[in-house]
Amino acid sequence: MVSFDASESLTPFREGDAYGAILFDRKHVRQANPDWFVPEKWGDRAQPVDSGGRGGAWFIDAPSNHCVLRIYRRGGLAARFSRDRYLWRGPNRTRSFAEFRLTRALLERGLPVPRPVAASYVREGMFYRAALLMERLLDVRPLADLAHSQAGDAPWEASGRLIARFHRAGLDHADLNAHNILFDQKGHGWLIDFDRGALRIPATRWREANLSRLKRSLLKTRGERSVDEVNYDYARLRKAYDVAWARGF
Repeated sequence: MVSFDASESLTPFREGDAYGAILFDRKHVRQANPDWFVPEKWGDRAQPVDSGGRGGAWFIDAPSNHCVLRIYRRGGLAARFSRDRYLWRGPNRTRSFAEFRLTRALLERGLPVPRPVAASYVREGMFYRAALLMERLLDVRPLADLAHSQAGDAPWEASGRLIARFHRAGLDHADLNAHNILFDQKGHGWLIDFDRGALRIPATRWREANLSRLKRSLLKTRGERSVDEVNYDYARLRKAYDVAWARGF
C-alpha cells in the first residue's frame, strides 16, 4: 500500500446520514467538492464512456481540464448483491484512495499514466461507495480497437515494451486487458485503471498472470479475427516484452 505524503489534502464532508472524504493533491487542486463525483451535477458536461468497463465512467468537461470520472462498481456474482457498495475497512483501504495513491506513485517513477485529480468515498455503516476523478488522455485509442483498425498494424511490439517497463517498475496490474492499454497517433502509449493493483518486487508469477489476462482479453475481443491471428499478434507482443525485460528496460 502506498502511504500518505505531505502534498496530499483530505476534505471531509456529509451526505445525508452518511459521511465521506475527498483525497487530492494540493499542488494541482486548490479545493475539492463532493459534487465532482456525481455525474448528474455536471449536466451536459458529463458524457458516458462507451468503451470497456462496467458502465460506471463518464468523460467530464471540467472548467480547468478534461477529466474521466469513474464510479467503482462490482462485477460477477458480487454485483447481484450490491453494484457499488464495498465492505468498510478504513479510509486508507478504500478502492479510490488506494488507486489514487498508486497512480501518483507511478507518475513519480516517470511512467506514462493519467494524473489523478481527486478520490472520494461515502461511508454508510459497514459499507462505502467510492469514485475517482482522473485527467483524461485525449486523442488515444485502446489496443482493443487498434487490433481491428483498417488504418494499419496495431502497436503489438510497442505494447510489449510498455508492459515490460511497468513490470520492471514493480507494477502488478490487476486487470491488464486490451482496453487498458492506450496509444495516440504518434505511437505514445499509456496504461490506465490501476484498481486493486500494487507495487511489488518483480516476480515471474504475477508478471505471467498479467500477461495471461491480457491474452484472454485479446481473444475475448477478437471479433471477426481468427484465434490464430490473435495468437500470432500476441506472440509479437510477447517477444518484444521478453526482449525489453531481458535488457532491463
